[in-house]
Amino acid sequence: MPEYTAPMTEPINDPVQHLASFLARAEKLLERLEPLLPPPSTTPDWQMAVAFRWRKRGHAGYLQAITRPPVIRLKDLHDIDDQKSRIDANTRQFVAGKPANNVLLTGARGSGKSSIIKALLNEYAKKGLRLIEVDKSDLIDLADIVDLLEGRPERFIIFCDDLSFDAGDASYKALKVVLDGSISSAPDNVLIYATSNRRHLMPEYFDENLESKRVGEEIHPGEAIEEKISLSERFGLWISFYPFDQDAYLNIVAHWLKFFACSDKEIAGAEREALNWALMRGSRSGRVAWQFAKDWAGTHRRTK
Repeated sequence: MPEYTAPMTEPINDPVQHLASFLARAEKLLERLEPLLPPPSTTPDWQMAVAFRWRKRGHAGYLQAITRPPVIRLKDLHDIDDQKSRIDANTRQFVAGKPANNVLLTGARGSGKSSIIKALLNEYAKKGLRLIEVDKSDLIDLADIVDLLEGRPERFIIFCDDLSFDAGDASYKALKVVLDGSISSAPDNVLIYATSNRRHLMPEYFDENLESKRVGEEIHPGEAIEEKISLSERFGLWISFYPFDQDAYLNIVAHWLKFFACSDKEIAGAEREALNWALMRGSRSGRVAWQFAKDWAGTHRRTK
């Protein structure tokens, strides 16, 4: 029986057909590679905006300009005067090129932690302050972000909102290294401001307290607790925020109703509704006061 031989594919001799085949294969390859490629330029136009957000495209990150930054001002934040004074002083030092600390803002939700950082941008943007927002999941890129900022004339605050970590989280170690743990120190034009509802940033468990030991009159925490405390300690300035009492809450409501051009009589008449609103939300916070003011002013057809 004769041995079967598969027909040979004739080579493509036509140069035009050969080029078309090559381009088709190249196009398919680029379609597969495109999600992994960085944007056209990883360096933003620094004159375009005062606030940026770190974004990811595939495995590559880049700074995206925020064209509509928040308009909140320090004067809009009421009943947190001590917190405003401390973080404002630290930021003024930083903008002036003086030594300043990384800041951790902790405490009650809706009490103005993130709003105060946004207000600082509006206060000092004309003096060279810039804000870069980084999601917790992207903190592993912190070293790359810092490399982009080093040597720039502007002063950069890297803003991490609602920060918390699970055990073994890789971004936890990345933040720890940038704060104070690398052989290469962070540049003088970069600080990290972070907010969190808990001070130690990582969950703590009852059985970890069993690792603690007593030496004389001193209590020495176990290694697990020491590890969880160590990240918070790398922030030089801790600022705590507390729930508002009823009077403070109503003061904030009144401020925002004035912002929406409500009269003193209307503001006084809205107090009972404001308290009921807070009761339904289970919180007397600045955020709840702002939400009530928007609802009340909108319902009564008030605009600024």
